[in-house]
Amino acid sequence: MEHPLLPSHSVHGPDAAWPIVFVHGFPFTRHQWDAQVAALQAQYRIITYDMRGHGPAPTGDGPLMIEFLVDDLVALLDHLELEQATICGLSMGGYVALRMIDRHPDRVHGLVLCDTRAEADSNEARIKRAEGIRAIRADGMAALANNLLPVLFGKQAVSSNEPGVQFIRKQIEETRPEGACQALAAMACRLDLSERLASIETPTLIVVGAEDALTPPEDSRRMRDAIPGARLVEIPGAGHVSNVARPDEFNEALLQFLRELNEEDSPGRVAEGARA
Repeated sequence: MEHPLLPSHSVHGPDAAWPIVFVHGFPFTRHQWDAQVAALQAQYRIITYDMRGHGPAPTGDGPLMIEFLVDDLVALLDHLELEQATICGLSMGGYVALRMIDRHPDRVHGLVLCDTRAEADSNEARIKRAEGIRAIRADGMAALANNLLPVLFGKQAVSSNEPGVQFIRKQIEETRPEGACQALAAMACRLDLSERLASIETPTLIVVGAEDALTPPEDSRRMRDAIPGARLVEIPGAGHVSNVARPDEFNEALLQFLRELNEEDSPGRVAEGARA
């Protein structure tokens, strides 16, 4: 039986503030969210962590499934004694966030889905995941970064956003090959949650880069239309890693959502919710 792993994590901001857990994408680390930590930590309790096999995190035993990553997220909330938190996930982190709210809606105070989709992989996409595993085993993570970065940022942005590109490259190259292979397999076999979206009652923000080629804006529009009351923000000039490519615009959308989400909570309620 697979057991949850307590992820390596960082906590920033006031203990009594509303907690926000950021779930990074593939094949990054918790540092993907550094710009969001800097922008939000004065007002919110920010938790970032490394998913299995990413950065210094162990891979665990045997095959990996999104289900196990949800188990790890629950273990982290329990460890931090958080009854509820806002969950913000990008790409693969969005798959985890969607399955988290499907399994544990009572633990999610607010939901932020970034550059992700609810549908499962098509057969063609699964074959591409398998090709990616073969390529990692043959050529390693540096070669994966070379191939992936133009897709993540867009070919033009790769040359115009050198700091952002190198920031993501470092995280890709820090991820273990076996961890990346396990993550690709987990994404290939994830559930199709598109028919579950209508049951989401939690306030939801969807953010997508207008130039995202991996999970295009139409994927986000379908989620927006299916989730009751969901809001969609499309960020011009951003690709798949919208929070890195356009951090100011991303942070503005996130902060507005968080202010509206929590504006009815009194200071006492905030402290109670954060420390329950």
